[in-house]
Amino acid sequence: MAFGKRKKKDETMHETSQTSESAEEQAGAEAPAEPPTPEDELEAAHAERDAFEQKWLRAQADFQNLRRRTAEDIDAAVGRAKSEVLAEAITVLDYLDMALAAPVTTDEAKNLKIGVEMTRGQLQGLFDRLDVKPIVAEGTFDPALHQAVSTVETEEHGPGEIVEVVRGGWCMGETVLRYAQVRVAAALEAEETAETEEEPSDGGE
Repeated sequence: MAFGKRKKKDETMHETSQTSESAEEQAGAEAPAEPPTPEDELEAAHAERDAFEQKWLRAQADFQNLRRRTAEDIDAAVGRAKSEVLAEAITVLDYLDMALAAPVTTDEAKNLKIGVEMTRGQLQGLFDRLDVKPIVAEGTFDPALHQAVSTVETEEHGPGEIVEVVRGGWCMGETVLRYAQVRVAAALEAEETAETEEEPSDGGE
């Protein structure tokens, strides 16, 4: 009988001990965390500042890249449009030169020629202001500036040299508006010499 009471007492003490430990754990979990120190707050503020600074720098870099690309696209579009207009104006200049090359026999034609010369002068002045210049088509053929329309076999020019200008070319700075159409010298084809073989002579009678 005493043994049963002792066993019951031990179980009661064990349960009390577990209850006490659970209460301590719960009390520890519910206990408020220690407030951050000024050093911790300062460090957190510095980290937040650095993060915002990095985001701002990235945004600035992205904006600068976007503005640069936009400016390049606009300049390229303006350059293409200007080149197309100037190429058409060069064709007009060709027609004016053809008109001026025509023979003048009457007073009316002379007056008309004066007007054509004035028009050509105005157009040439525009070209000068825009740095539009004729392409030099002399010497060695340059595929970056010239367009070969045919080749000519000649001894007067070396192979690859320009023999004749068919249509003049124009450029604006480094941009080619129209390639100069030229004829280029080609090497003479080697003449084939037929070798004649002598017939063997009979040594005996």
